[in-house]
Amino acid sequence: MKRVVHRTPRARADLAEQAAYYAMRDSALAVRFLEAAQGAFEELLATPLLGSTYACQSGRLVDLRRWRIPGFERTLVFYRIIDHGIEVVRVLHGARDISALLDVDDEGSAV
Repeated sequence: MKRVVHRTPRARADLAEQAAYYAMRDSALAVRFLEAAQGAFEELLATPLLGSTYACQSGRLVDLRRWRIPGFERTLVFYRIIDHGIEVVRVLHGARDISALLDVDDEGSAV
């Protein structure tokens, strides 16, 4: 079975929001961000244990790991290893309230 990167709806929204923010400053920066994020996902797919574990209060996020996006080191990829690859749960800037954001499910309600 081919290994894949699965992005949750929240992770896709995070990427779109951050790319839009960068695009307000410079469209090339937004493209560079999305390319760097994709590169980080591919690197994690090839070597999933690169990231460090991240303890989260939410029981549904067992085995969560984190990794930085090269060139955008303040942006963290929160992911977990799944049978057929990795699942990118969120992509968040380190200045945000990460624990509060991770405790919100894909529909936007608190877990």
